[in-house]
Amino acid sequence: MVQLSRICFRKYGNFVDNLRLYARGGSGGMGLPRLGGQGGNGGDVWVVATKNMTLKRIKDKYPHKRFVAGAGANSSVHALRGARGEDKEILAPVGITVITDDGKVIGDLNAEGDRLMVAKGGPGGSFHSVFEPSRGKAKHIRLDLKLIADLGLVGFPNAGKSSLLTAMSNATPQIANYAFTTLKPEIGKLMYSDHKQISVADLPGLIEGAHINKGMGHKFLKHVERTKQLLFVVDVCGFQLASKTPFRSAFEAVQLLTKELELYKEELVSKPALLVVNKMDLPDAEDKLAELTEQLQNPDEFCDLLPDDMIPKNYMTFRHVVPVSAATGFGIEHLKSCIRESVDKDAEMTTKATHQGRLQALRLHSLKHL
Repeated sequence: MVQLSRICFRKYGNFVDNLRLYARGGSGGMGLPRLGGQGGNGGDVWVVATKNMTLKRIKDKYPHKRFVAGAGANSSVHALRGARGEDKEILAPVGITVITDDGKVIGDLNAEGDRLMVAKGGPGGSFHSVFEPSRGKAKHIRLDLKLIADLGLVGFPNAGKSSLLTAMSNATPQIANYAFTTLKPEIGKLMYSDHKQISVADLPGLIEGAHINKGMGHKFLKHVERTKQLLFVVDVCGFQLASKTPFRSAFEAVQLLTKELELYKEELVSKPALLVVNKMDLPDAEDKLAELTEQLQNPDEFCDLLPDDMIPKNYMTFRHVVPVSAATGFGIEHLKSCIRESVDKDAEMTTKATHQGRLQALRLHSLKHL
């Protein structure tokens, strides 16, 4: 196993994860009736996925949040076909979903260089339009960022997610002692000695009912969608969100987290996952861990502890269950090794699948030419 050499931490200041913009395609140019000249078409407005871009940078650079493409040139004696208007590009972060004001998804930008037209330019004047040009399409759009990270930390408030990320790095995330202890999304980057980087997203804590958008439910869960793997974090001694809410054991916390993910989007629970059992420095932690281990091995026998509507359809299968103490550093190095192993395993499987796909395509191509 390649040892972790250093860990960097990137912190988002005034984090922006949703931005509303106005986009309008350019107007077409005038046609020239006496010579049958055609005006140039207006330019289009495109959203383009760009490395190292953030929604906050767009907001700061374009405070009016208006993006209008260039108008097409008029037809003239010297140029019967008018020049096309210039396109306008909105440079946006990778991992954007572009939606209309009424919630319709226009498309996703998942890789650097991905492009999406959001407002088409108007056609230039021609014989078919009595040489009158048309205006470009105009609409309000929303750029909705769903963070892309290798792992997303999933846990109820006070499970110690921010403290865990701090223990794995020199990070100092903002933490407060109330229901949502992570104030802003944070991304920690683990840098390995062979230059491998693994990103870990620490997001605002879930609460029961998040799937129906209680608390910051959907704001949290949409980010989980775009992480490759999940890193569940539970307090070994359990937790109680508030004095009026029931106490939940570590086992119950795991199942409730699973249920919240499942209710929001069922395919989330099929992601590869690791379980971090935090706060092993607390009294009776070893006994509690032994109890949790037994319960996870036979979940059906212990799910009567939960109300029927809180039992997940499918239990999570964890690649690793790692006991740690973010406060003392116990188990942190082992956790880093498990994270690396899990990410490498997925990368290897992806490479193998890609290779097999290419071989299959070559075979089909060869058969066609026999």
